[in-house]
Amino acid sequence: MAWQCSGSTNEELIDNMFKNGLITSERVRDAMKNVDRKYYTPSTAPEIAYADSPQSIGHAATISAPHMHASACEALLPYLATGNKVLDIGSGSGYLTAIFAELVIVPEGQRPGGTAQVVGLEHIPQLRDLGELNLAKSRRGKELLASGKVSFVLGDGRKGWKLPSASGEGEMEEEIWDAIHVGAAAKVLHPELVKQLKAPGRLFIPVEEEEHGNGQQWIWVVDKDANGVVTKKRAEGVRYVPLTDRPA
Repeated sequence: MAWQCSGSTNEELIDNMFKNGLITSERVRDAMKNVDRKYYTPSTAPEIAYADSPQSIGHAATISAPHMHASACEALLPYLATGNKVLDIGSGSGYLTAIFAELVIVPEGQRPGGTAQVVGLEHIPQLRDLGELNLAKSRRGKELLASGKVSFVLGDGRKGWKLPSASGEGEMEEEIWDAIHVGAAAKVLHPELVKQLKAPGRLFIPVEEEEHGNGQQWIWVVDKDANGVVTKKRAEGVRYVPLTDRPA
């Protein structure tokens, strides 16, 4: 059904996905309408920017088809409340990082935004820079970067990312993220990512199946409840670029 959803404008693209059931949440629909995809694709030509298809952004990375971004948002939505903290691993173009920001951070003067924080994590310096550059193309994006509530950092996504503690004494937060999204396929479900989830919290991660050695990938939705009990659910089959070391 995704082939029916491309549009000539950002609004048309999102409306088509909503009408065809690829977006079911009005919150996700509205957040995606607030992030113009043309700022994040390799070309601003409508047939590229507003196509429901993946696009290469260089460095063996892609910006996923927008219906895949919508699926990730809806899977994580119960943990994307205003004021929550989100880690976007393999942030690439910065598009999904910006959508997460729309879901958890509200403009100044509207209603309290709590301690919301969205971090895009990349292991390739050029992609870390690309995400920040793309977000800064819009006025809203510039405001988010200036506020410090959205940032792009460089590191190994398999190890997650820790924030300085509220005490300011140099300690790092261990269980910090309400939601973690991984935009590349892992070989295993990395325990450090589960450890960094809050209780409650949710991790969305594609994992390559090892049992049959066929390279099949599946989305795993991993929940940590209020008591710290972890449960895992296998969702749909997917095809993502691998979560790996930085290319030589």
